[in-house]
Amino acid sequence: MKKIKTTSNLETIELGVKIGNIVKETKAIILLKGDLASGKTTLTKGIAKGLGINEIIKSPTFTIMKEYQINESKTLYHLDLYRLNEIGFDFDLEEYIYNENSIVVIEWPTQVLELLPEEYLLVNLSGNQDERNIIISGVGEKYEKLVSLL
Repeated sequence: MKKIKTTSNLETIELGVKIGNIVKETKAIILLKGDLASGKTTLTKGIAKGLGINEIIKSPTFTIMKEYQINESKTLYHLDLYRLNEIGFDFDLEEYIYNENSIVVIEWPTQVLELLPEEYLLVNLSGNQDERNIIISGVGEKYEKLVSLL
């Protein structure tokens, strides 16, 4: 487990870049927990940048999911499940999380924890853009090793 404090959106993005660089060559599930405006999408922007994605990253709150090509065979799936209780669960999450050529970032993952693999990277964010406390935990051996690289 790593505890990190960031004091700006730029620092949060830089942390995301580090995470993106670390997971770039593997399949990864990254869960982001935190209150509204705690930095989940800001961190995802950095992860995408670390993966080499140059597109503008926006929260998929209303679309539930956005996908971004990392390279010819690998895809970043960015999910925001905040509204999941309102709209119902009508898409095939397993198609994305068990795809060996995917990196999946899930904001508000609580509603789908029982559908997830036993191993994942868990990021808890609190605070606001002026000061964020971020706790990164690896659940499972693979992700514990990834955390040690941060």
